[in-house]
Amino acid sequence: MNTVVRERDLGGHLLQLVQGDITAEDVDAIVNAANAALQHGGGVAGIILRRGGPSIQRESNAWVRQHGLVSHAEPAVTGAGDLPCRYIIHAVGPIWGERNADRKLADAVRGSLAAASKLELSTLSLPAISTGIFGFPKERAAPLIFSTIEVFFAAQPDSPLRQVRLVLFDQPTLEAFLSVWDSVISNERSE
Repeated sequence: MNTVVRERDLGGHLLQLVQGDITAEDVDAIVNAANAALQHGGGVAGIILRRGGPSIQRESNAWVRQHGLVSHAEPAVTGAGDLPCRYIIHAVGPIWGERNADRKLADAVRGSLAAASKLELSTLSLPAISTGIFGFPKERAAPLIFSTIEVFFAAQPDSPLRQVRLVLFDQPTLEAFLSVWDSVISNERSE
């Protein structure tokens, strides 16, 4: 069972930090931490494919045939197969050590939010993109992901997205994101 451990209102858009399994999220869409070719073999992508079924890979292959490789800033969108959500937004985060990794991670998060808004979705769950098999340091990713979401909603106050859930599976990732969340929120309240 997924558990909300922190939440914050961002001007009518609720940001939640959740411990749990993204494939169990009953939201309009989940974000898959994908590779540019949408080959869903390992990490979050592999789990999503195993639980959602083969239609996800078939739709992903068709998307790549039609559009080419997925960029960091413009994710692909497919159906969700057997998962409880309606869509999967396939966001390509950077592999740690790539040039401009911070910008590419922010682009992936921003692109996911923009894709969900364009689809007029109200709920979205995303993982800690690039912090698993792509090796992006969790402590570096957390503030970047939080600030990208906050800046997106400040710039897009009329976005139909009302709830964004950052779903973290393992304890080390949860602890890293909680540490950043708690220090950022307490610093903002003391200003």
